Amino acid sequence: MMSEDAGQMLVIYDDPSDQRSLSLDETSSTEESPDETRLSLDTTNDAIPYIGQRFATHDSAYEFYSDYAKRCGFSIRRHRTEGKDGVGKGLTRRYFVCHRAGNTPVKTLNDSKPQRNRKSSRCGCQAYLRISKVTDSGAAEWRVTGFVNHHNHELLEPNQVRFLPAYRTISDADKNRILMFAKTGISVQQMMRLMELEKCVEPGYLPFTEKDVRNLLQSFRKSDQEDESIDLLRMCRNNKEKDPNFKFEYTLDSNNRLDNIAWSYASSVQSYDIYGDAVVFDTTHRLTAFDMPLGIWVGVNNYGMPCFFGCVLLREENLRSFSWALKAFLGFMNGKAPQTILTDQNMCLKEAIAIEMPTTKHALCIWMIVAKFPSWFNAVLGERYNEWKTEFYRLYNLESIEDFELGWRDMVSSFGLHTNRHIANLFALRSLWALPYLRSHFFAGMTTAGHSKAINSFIQRFLSAQTRLAHFVEQVAVDFKDQAAEQQTMQQNLQNICLKTGAPMESHAASILTPFAFSKLQEQLVLAAHYASFQMDDGFLVRHHTKLEGGRKVYWVPREGIISCSCHQFEFSGILCRHALRVLSTGNCFQIPDRYLPLRWRRISTSPAKLLQSSSDHTERIQWLQSMVSTLVAESSKSKERLDMATEQVYSLLSRIREQPVTSQGARDISHIHRSL
Repeated sequence: MMSEDAGQMLVIYDDPSDQRSLSLDETSSTEESPDETRLSLDTTNDAIPYIGQRFATHDSAYEFYSDYAKRCGFSIRRHRTEGKDGVGKGLTRRYFVCHRAGNTPVKTLNDSKPQRNRKSSRCGCQAYLRISKVTDSGAAEWRVTGFVNHHNHELLEPNQVRFLPAYRTISDADKNRILMFAKTGISVQQMMRLMELEKCVEPGYLPFTEKDVRNLLQSFRKSDQEDESIDLLRMCRNNKEKDPNFKFEYTLDSNNRLDNIAWSYASSVQSYDIYGDAVVFDTTHRLTAFDMPLGIWVGVNNYGMPCFFGCVLLREENLRSFSWALKAFLGFMNGKAPQTILTDQNMCLKEAIAIEMPTTKHALCIWMIVAKFPSWFNAVLGERYNEWKTEFYRLYNLESIEDFELGWRDMVSSFGLHTNRHIANLFALRSLWALPYLRSHFFAGMTTAGHSKAINSFIQRFLSAQTRLAHFVEQVAVDFKDQAAEQQTMQQNLQNICLKTGAPMESHAASILTPFAFSKLQEQLVLAAHYASFQMDDGFLVRHHTKLEGGRKVYWVPREGIISCSCHQFEFSGILCRHALRVLSTGNCFQIPDRYLPLRWRRISTSPAKLLQSSSDHTERIQWLQSMVSTLVAESSKSKERLDMATEQVYSLLSRIREQPVTSQGARDISHIHRSL
C-alpha cells in the first residue's frame, strides 16, 4: 500500500487548461481494496478496468485503458501527474481522462492577430482512470486506485471512433511509402486508394485520413523555394526569348518573392482557339516537394485526345489566387472564355469563375466527386455501399430533373442518409454535377469515365516531384510536343472506316468526321434502326420498338435543316442522337445537315490561312496541308459541280505555286517528309 507521507505533492498537468476545468477528487471513486486486488498482467483484451488492477509500468496502464476506450467509442489523454517533493520517490500517481474532459480554454484576444474560431470537442466529461505507484517487497508496480466510466456525451460507433486523432497514426513504413508516391506526383486521393489496395482494406479504412497525409507532406516542404522560384522565372524568360509566342504571367509578394505564375505555349493557344469550347481546370494536384497547388487547363481535340492549354502554380488556394489564375488564362487566350468549364468541388474556385467567367457554364467533374465516395460513405453504409453507388449512378444519368429530385428523396430515405452532411452538400450542388441539369450544355464528352481516365493519365505525364521546379516548364513542353506528335501520327494514319448500316448518311459522315467522332455517331446510327418514329402535330415521337409508352420528342424543320431532340445529346456532346437520326432516315434525308457535323469534330477544324499564320514549324505546316488536301478530295467528289470548281481552283493555284522559287532548305525538308511517309 502507498504510504501517506506528509511531504509536499508536486502536481504536473499535461494540459494546463485542465487545471481549472476538471476536478478529479480522491473521493470521486472507490479506493483500492487489498482483498479485491487481482493480478491483471494476463488479463484478456475484453477486460474492463477495475480497482486494484495491476500494471508493470504506467505506459502499459495507458495502453490498456486506450484499448478499452477504443472499444467503447472514445479516446483518452494524459491529464496530470503527481509526485513527492524532496524524498526521491519521483512520479507516484497518474490520471488518464476522456478526450472530451475539461472545457475549452479561454484565449486572450489580440486585435493585431486574426483569431481561429475552431469548435472544441471538450464538454467537461468526468470519466477517468487513476493509477498509483506501489512498492511491495522492493518491486514497484502501478495499481488502479480510481475509475469512473460515466460519460456526459454519446460514445462513437466502431466505424467512427477510428477517426479520432488519438487513433489516426501513420507508421514509419507508411510514411516512406507516401513520400515515394509523392515523388511520382500522384494526388493524395490516389495515394490513399493505392495503399488501401496494398493493405487489402476497404476504402476509407486506413488508420489515417487524407488530411493526415497532406499534413505529413507539408512537413517535408523543401527549404530552397526562393532559389527555385528565381530559376523558374529565368526559364520562362528564356522560353520567351526563343519563342515570342510563349506566354507567361507572374506576381510577387510583399517580400519580392514569387507568389503565382502561369504559362502557355503558342500551340496551346492555337488548340484552344479550336477546341476551347469545353475545358477541364484540374486543381487537385500539387508539386509536393514545393507545397504549391498546381492547376492544369485541358481540353479534348477532334480525335478525342486530351490537349494541353496551360499551367498555373499558386502559393495559396483562395479567391484572390484563383481569380488571378483565370484572368491570366483569359489573357493568354485573347479574352476568349470557354462555353463550359469542369473543376473540382472548391467554393473559392466556384466564386472566382462566377466573377471572371460570368458567361461560362461551370460544372463539377463527376469523377473527382466519385473518387471521394469511399472515404465519405463506405464506413457509413457498410455492406450497402455498392448498392447505394449503383443507385447514385442511375440517378446521375437520368434525363428529367423532376425524376432526379424524386429519386434522390427516395434514395435518402431508403438508405437512411437524412442527416449525412455529404449527401446534403451533394444535393445542394446538384445543378453543378447531375446530368439532368447539364444536358443542354456542351462538354465534349469529358464527363464520361473513359475521358476522365484519359485526361488524368495525360496530366500525370506532367507531374514529377523529383524534377526541379524550374525544369517543370521544360518538362511540360517536352511532354506536350510528344503528345502533339502522337496526334499528327493519328491524323496521317486515318483508320480504315468500316461502314455498318450501308445508309448514305453513314458514308457521308465518314468522309467528314474524324474516326473518333464518326465512331460515336456510328453507334447512334446502328441503334436508330431499333426505334420507331410517329409524326405528331408538333414534331415526332421516337421510342424503342419494344416500348408502348414514353419516348423522345424530336422537332425537325427540313427546309431550314434544323432538328432537335428532347434528350439534348447533340447539345451535350456534339453528336446527333439515335432519335434524331431515326427521324432523318424516315424523312428520306441522305446527308446529315452540315450544322450537325460540327467543325470541332471534323478532320480539319480551322482555315488554311490561320494554320499558316499560327504554325512556325515547316514540317508541321506540310502535314496540315496534306490533311487539308485529303478533305478537299472527299468534299469535291460529292457532286460534279464541286469537282469542277475544285479542279479549276487547284490547277490555278498549282500554276502560281510553281512560279515561286524553291530554297535548298525547303527541298531538304520536303525530301525528309517524303522519306518519313
